[in-house]
Amino acid sequence: MDKQYLYTADLHTHTIASGHAKNTIKEMVESARSRGLKLYGITDHGVTMPGTCNEEYFSNLCNEKKDYFEDIEVLLGVELNIIDYDGSVDMPEEDLKKMDLTIASIHNTIGYTPGTKEQNTSAYIGAMKNPYVNIIGHPDDGRIEIDYEKLVLASKEYKTLLELNNNSISCGFRLNARENDIKMLKLCKKYEVPIVIGSDAHNTDNISKNSDALELVKETGFDKNMILNYNLELLKTYLNKYKL
Repeated sequence: MDKQYLYTADLHTHTIASGHAKNTIKEMVESARSRGLKLYGITDHGVTMPGTCNEEYFSNLCNEKKDYFEDIEVLLGVELNIIDYDGSVDMPEEDLKKMDLTIASIHNTIGYTPGTKEQNTSAYIGAMKNPYVNIIGHPDDGRIEIDYEKLVLASKEYKTLLELNNNSISCGFRLNARENDIKMLKLCKKYEVPIVIGSDAHNTDNISKNSDALELVKETGFDKNMILNYNLELLKTYLNKYKL
């Protein structure tokens, strides 16, 4: 396989700290390494999610040193919850600064009340403006109606990546996720906006799982060079945007 098409990053995964996932940090890292990943993200759910870890867990993540992370770069972070129409998230800035990686997502009725298309779009764009937010997670749930053209253009402006979430497509628990992801991909293609694929793995078996997402990539003719799981150098510029 051409080196430029080696899938070497998965940034959206969860450990037992999230409450409804299955494996420890060490188990997840070892599985990621065995699958050939070079950049791997652990993003346990933010504190608004029922059953997840508390603020102290995230404050202490920086002490989880990577002595067993030898030949793989591990990013320890959080999947934040967007909690209002301004795009506020459920972690203070002083803690956000400590994270290696942050994903901001809307989880239907969990800390967020779906509003109008304009309100929901405003919530996502407000989160994108936050310099400590790297990725918008699974913006594909039809229960949270949004303006995808505005979303894609905001991604380009604020350099906050949009995620194509494999789990949304394969599990089907988010309304019309497949159709919404196709719409998003076509607009990203039109405006030349890169994306990142996330497995959203909650166990070791699903790390780097991407087949359903890649099916949509093929269907829409989206350029693999614009999928940053294949381009670690460019991906890292997005992850470090607030440092630039």
